[in-house]
Amino acid sequence: MTEKNKYRFKGHESFILREGWLNKGLFEIEKNAKVFSENYGADELGVGPNMAKSIRYWLKTMNLTEDKPKEGTKLTELGRIILTGDPYLEDIFTIWLLHCQIVKNYALATAWGLFFDSFSYEEFSRKQMNDEMTELAADYTDGEKFSEKSVEDDCDAILRMYVKRKEKQMNPEEKNKSPFWKLNLLKVSGDLFEKCQPDLNKVPEDIIYYLLNDLLQEHDSVQIDELLTMKGGPGKIMNLKRTMLIELLERLENQDKIIINHTAGLNMVYLNEKTDGNSVVRNYYEKHGVHYEPFDETDTN
Repeated sequence: MTEKNKYRFKGHESFILREGWLNKGLFEIEKNAKVFSENYGADELGVGPNMAKSIRYWLKTMNLTEDKPKEGTKLTELGRIILTGDPYLEDIFTIWLLHCQIVKNYALATAWGLFFDSFSYEEFSRKQMNDEMTELAADYTDGEKFSEKSVEDDCDAILRMYVKRKEKQMNPEEKNKSPFWKLNLLKVSGDLFEKCQPDLNKVPEDIIYYLLNDLLQEHDSVQIDELLTMKGGPGKIMNLKRTMLIELLERLENQDKIIINHTAGLNMVYLNEKTDGNSVVRNYYEKHGVHYEPFDETDTN
């Protein structure tokens, strides 16, 4: 019997992730694992109950927290590393990292995965986005009932999170922008939106290294063309074209982190040494002058 795909639409309570929310959540959870136990954490976080539920959702979706029976909400190792290494999300590497976490988490943020991995339009209207995303959701859920309105709400959230807007164009209720507009993955012109390749100087090559270590845990190598087209690869997740991807891979090769083999035109990529994603993140922050304190499994708040 084939296992059904896990999915979730509109888990964010109609609130996009805002600047300042994650670090607030990380700090409060570090102080008190039961922060969400009373009134959904609204009092401690200084927001309304629905916003508090949204913050909890985004933290979990990005693999920064986990709920433990009787203990409450705990920081994951990744959550601890970011809290220590870049607690105010000032480094663009951290924003890319969190973006990757969302897109790869189909179980909790299905629309994000479908949009970056499978959505076919480069330039599109809201209606085209809603229509195709609904079709993709129907295929992914394999006949199970889902709310088309929730998919449309997720489409709206994606646009609000990633498109940079002028202050006068923003909804008055959204006083804070999402940090993801800094990635330059979407832009708007009139009524049309467009998927964009990010600026090369805003893409740390270490985020490619992070994705490679995830993709190559069970394989020795991967073709560059596959990295452009495969689910969970940098080409899809980051809207990268071939020239930019090769530039970033060559930077990693110059640092002796990977090997690129062009023999017989195969263009294969190998890791010099396999490691885990958390180690890549930890090493990045250490390289940039941050002292990382090891994750303490015995700390129960």
